[in-house]
Amino acid sequence: MASLAGRRVLVVEDETLVAMLVEDTLADAGAVVLGPVATVTEALTLLASERPDVAVLDLNLAGETSEPVADRLAAMSVPFVVASGYGAAGLPQRLSGVPVLAKPYAPEDLTAALAKLPAA
Repeated sequence: MASLAGRRVLVVEDETLVAMLVEDTLADAGAVVLGPVATVTEALTLLASERPDVAVLDLNLAGETSEPVADRLAAMSVPFVVASGYGAAGLPQRLSGVPVLAKPYAPEDLTAALAKLPAA
């Protein structure tokens, strides 16, 4: 498993079981988990006071798009991975360069994708 030792990782995921699995996976890899948060409002509130090194972002939060969170992360120069059941085809054009993890994904795929990102 890729090491994320000491990296602060924001987790934006609305499915509780997936969020718990992601949190456990990241903690096992040595990351400091921020969240998980399940809504755009919670994510933006957290980003107002915390600066993650990297983030994993579910694009669809209970029917609400998390694009405002992606835009905020980009404005903060925080690299992120999009986790989506729609794959890369579900990304808006402005996010076309963002790495995508197609759901469902293996825990080691998540840690490997985040480990490849430069720290903010």
